[in-house]
Amino acid sequence: MVNRREIGSLVGLGAAAAAMAAGSAVSQAVAQTPPAESTFAQIRKTKKLRIAGIVGTEPYYHKDIATGQWSGFCVSMATDLAKALEAEVEIIESTWGNSVLDLQSNKIDIMFGLSPTPSRALIVEFTRPIMNNTFTIIAKSGFEPKTWEDLNKPEVRVAVDIGSTHDLYARRILPKATLVALKTPDDAVLAVQSGRADCLIQVAMLSLVTVKKNAKVGKVIIPTPVASQPTCCGVRVDVDTRFRTYVDNWLEYSRSLGALREWILSSLSLVNIGEQDIPPGLQF
Repeated sequence: MVNRREIGSLVGLGAAAAAMAAGSAVSQAVAQTPPAESTFAQIRKTKKLRIAGIVGTEPYYHKDIATGQWSGFCVSMATDLAKALEAEVEIIESTWGNSVLDLQSNKIDIMFGLSPTPSRALIVEFTRPIMNNTFTIIAKSGFEPKTWEDLNKPEVRVAVDIGSTHDLYARRILPKATLVALKTPDDAVLAVQSGRADCLIQVAMLSLVTVKKNAKVGKVIIPTPVASQPTCCGVRVDVDTRFRTYVDNWLEYSRSLGALREWILSSLSLVNIGEQDIPPGLQF
């Protein structure tokens, strides 16, 4: 005869066995759940290459207000990459700041024109460089430094936009200069115009546009030694690395054909910049 205590033990063992069986079933279900679809597979299936478009960031992106059509350096690249993938470009309006989040949340597949900062690299991956974007300064009239060391003095006031790569570079290379750290690039430009700063730091693709729009700001100078930062494509972290590898190969192929430089020069024409406006020795 089985007593009450033994019955309780048997019930407990039965419950434990049932729990173990249920746990095993859950584990098997999780193990059998297929992984999330890779970016490469998703593009090939949907025939769409989704990118972010940022209004008013010529020559990178330009949106025609009347027609809604996009153009610019990054759009030219995206169009060619999409064609190679047998897909079409789909542009989702965003900002530089939100583009990394857009990648994470699967709103876009790739972001063109990103600097591979360490903080961004914690949450997205980067391709090989599209180009190396040279650091330049826009100097006020009468101020013509030749080297970065010429700027590295307490009496020299250097304007930067807070949190940008210009800001990070200035803090590293110009520790003795007086930094005028401002909220936006436009504020940095106004600081030079108003006399609050002697110069501002911008990468070449931006400084050429800034001076073309307003020649009174100052003169573009490339201090020596020449310094640059890579500009890359950002992609989503993916167990299947095929998409990133494909973009790397496409970049190298496009560079070998001279297509990247053609796209850059074509995009600069959107803001009326020709080859004659590019300082000697400046390479993209």
